Amino acid sequence: MPVNPELQGRVFPPVVPYLVGREKVREFSRAVFATSAIHFDPNAAADSGYSDVVAPPTFAVVVQEATLAQLLAEPDAGIDFTRVVHGDQRFSYSRPIVAGDELVATLAVTSIKSLGGHAMVTAESTVLDSAGAHVVTAISTLVVRGDA
Repeated sequence: MPVNPELQGRVFPPVVPYLVGREKVREFSRAVFATSAIHFDPNAAADSGYSDVVAPPTFAVVVQEATLAQLLAEPDAGIDFTRVVHGDQRFSYSRPIVAGDELVATLAVTSIKSLGGHAMVTAESTVLDSAGAHVVTAISTLVVRGDA
């Protein structure tokens, strides 16, 4: 079944809030080879004006993951995960993510394009903090390979 073009414009319900933990930030920082002290040391983060350790910019994918799971589980989506490759990832930040943030993300499917038998699905996860302020929008493009 091909990707359902009626997905374009669909907005999914917000996911369960994600509490950003200090150790998760440190683990992620090590995994992506982020070396700045602000990612590991609360004192260094405080000296730079942050309330706690600062997540690397790509940490937003951790929060975004739950929203993309909604899309991939959608029965009428026509997305076979075994045929999905990640095509693009972008972030638009209002402020960095720091340990202690409680973040809620909402996914919107912004574009579906067919290219050479494949589908490109672009989805934006808007991430807000507990006060409802924008933190980051994570934009992913998934390529759904067509039949061989």
